[in-house]
Amino acid sequence: MARQSSFTYEELLACGRGELFGPGNAQLPLPPMLMFDRITSIGEDGGANGKGHVVAELDVRPDLWFFPCHFKGDPVMPGCLGVDALWQMVGFFLGWSGSPGRGRALGVGEVKFSNQVLPTHKKVVYGVDFKRVFRSKLILGIADGWLEADGQRIYEAKDLRVGLFQADAAGG
Repeated sequence: MARQSSFTYEELLACGRGELFGPGNAQLPLPPMLMFDRITSIGEDGGANGKGHVVAELDVRPDLWFFPCHFKGDPVMPGCLGVDALWQMVGFFLGWSGSPGRGRALGVGEVKFSNQVLPTHKKVVYGVDFKRVFRSKLILGIADGWLEADGQRIYEAKDLRVGLFQADAAGG
């Protein structure tokens, strides 16, 4: 059976409510922490390494919640939110591909910012290209990611790591 290869905002919200992959499985955060408006492409092949990819988009608006507070008179999107979007996409991929458990970011090898997302930008495009997915007792996705603002690549992240974890008897 072929899996869905793109997702609307409403479908992403359903994932945030735990309705897409089922109870106890991967969820996206809900707004305002959901950092993209749609997933335009997701697949278990393709990407820079041929091992899977996700591409998502955010429509930039000057009224996004982080611009007024980061920084007053000098608004920019916090770089950590762009990196979080990439982690969100890695975790979404693991749930979409059928792996059970709740997603948690586990780390990143290297992050480089060469510019910033401003309220004058129109669109951010994020991408993650999978390098490896472990599916045994440990479920772990490792991917490289990038962010483009209005077509210019301005963030690169190497070795983004997200794991999926089953709740134990203690509720953890």
